[in-house]
Amino acid sequence: MKETVIAIFDIGKTNKKLILFDEELRVVSETEQKFSEILDDDGFECDDIEEIEKWIKESLATLVMSDKYNLKAVNFTTYGATLVYLDDNGKRLTPVYNYLKPIEEYIPEGLYKRNGGRDEFCRKTASPALGMLNSGMQILWLKKNKPETFARVKHILHFPQYLSYTITNKIYSEHTSIGCHTALWDFDNMNYHKWVRNQGLNLPEPVPVDTLNEVEISGKKLLIGIGIHDSSSSLAPYFSGGNGKFLLLSTGTWCINMNPFNTEKLTAEQLDKDCLCYMSIARQPVKSSRLFLGFLHETASKRIAEHFSKPDDYYKKVVADIKLSSRLKLKYGNKKNFFQSGLYYRELKEYIDMYEFSTFEEAYHQLMNELCDLTIDSINLVIPENDDITTIFITGGFSKNILFLNLIAEAYKAKLVYTSEISNASALGAALIISGTKPDLNLCLTSLSNTGN
Repeated sequence: MKETVIAIFDIGKTNKKLILFDEELRVVSETEQKFSEILDDDGFECDDIEEIEKWIKESLATLVMSDKYNLKAVNFTTYGATLVYLDDNGKRLTPVYNYLKPIEEYIPEGLYKRNGGRDEFCRKTASPALGMLNSGMQILWLKKNKPETFARVKHILHFPQYLSYTITNKIYSEHTSIGCHTALWDFDNMNYHKWVRNQGLNLPEPVPVDTLNEVEISGKKLLIGIGIHDSSSSLAPYFSGGNGKFLLLSTGTWCINMNPFNTEKLTAEQLDKDCLCYMSIARQPVKSSRLFLGFLHETASKRIAEHFSKPDDYYKKVVADIKLSSRLKLKYGNKKNFFQSGLYYRELKEYIDMYEFSTFEEAYHQLMNELCDLTIDSINLVIPENDDITTIFITGGFSKNILFLNLIAEAYKAKLVYTSEISNASALGAALIISGTKPDLNLCLTSLSNTGN
C-alpha cells in the first residue's frame, strides 16, 4: 500500500531540498539538489531559475507516478527578498535577481525623502535600510535601470508564490512574504504602504497563507499551497506546542531572535540596532532582532586557533567549563577582549591580544562569554517592558554548543529554556500549514536542565 505524503520544496540560497512528510508530519524522504549559480543580464551572480523550475516539475512528475508514495499535497518555502516579474502572458521577464546585488543609493534615499524620512519610513515598514534586501527597492531599481522591461511588467510575485504559480498559474501574495523587511508593508495600518499605490504598482492583495488550489498532474489531483517565507515558516511549528508565550532563537550564520508576542511598535533606535519585523502565519508582526553570531564565532575562533597552532575546528573539542567562564567574568568584568567596546557594537577588534590567555580553552571561553553578552543584548531588544515570555527555544547550529546554551540559560533563569531538535523546521512549517496536522513538539525538545547547567 502506498504511503500518503506531502511534498515540500525548501529552496534556500545554498541548498535546495525536496522533503516528503507523512500524515503525522514525520520526514519519510529528503533529497538535496545543488545548482550552480549563473550570471544575470548585468553579469551578477543569481540562482538558475530555469534549472530550479525544471527540477520541481520533473520531481512532481516522478512522485505522481511513484509506486511507493501517494502524493497528496505540495507547498513551497523559500528565502525572502526576491521578486519575479511576469508579462501579460504570464511569462517571466527577468532572471531572479540576487538580493545582494548593489543598488544606487539615490533610489532608496529618494523613496525615504518622499515618505517622511528614512527613520520614519523604516519604522513604519519594519524594514531596516538594507538595499536590495528590501525587495520593494528591487522594483524601483528595475523601473530606473530597465524601463523597457518594467513597462512590460503585469504581475509582481515574491519567490514562494512564483514557484507555486509555475504549477497552478494562479497569482497570489500572502503576508509572510510581504512582511519580511520588504519595505512594502505599512505595519501601522496593516496594508501596503502608500508608496506602492503612488508608484502605480499592481501587487496582488494578500490572501491567507493556507490557501490551496487543486491541480491535476498526469491524471492525479493534487492540492498546491501558495508558498511561505522560510523564517515565518520555521516559526510555525512552535505555535502548536502549547508552551505559552515564547521566544525562538534560530542560530547559525545569523542568530535571529523572534518574539511573536511583542506587540510594541518598532522604534527608530531598535531599527538602528538591527531589529525588524517578520509576519507570522496568523498575520501578526513578529518582532525580531539579528546578530551575525555564526560569522563572528567562526572568524574569532580561527584567530584563536591560529595563535595556539590548532586546527580551525578545534573549538569543537573544548569541554564547557562554567567555573572557568565565571572566573573570566570576574577577571574581565565589562572589558571586551575580542570586540570593540560600546553598547551594541558588534565588530571584532582589528588586534586581539591573545597573550592575555594561557590556553586555547581559556581564550575560547572568554570569546563565548562576550558572544553570549552580545546575544543577550540582542534578545533583550525584543523582550517587551512588561515581560511575559515564559519559554525560550534555541534551534540551529548553536543548539549543540553546550557552553553557549549554559550561558544563555544562566542569563534567563526565570524562563524555561529548551533546545529544539526540529530538523527542516521551515519545511515542517510549510507542511503543517497545508495539512492541518499538529506535530508533537515535545518530542523534539530538550530542557537545558539536562545540559549540566
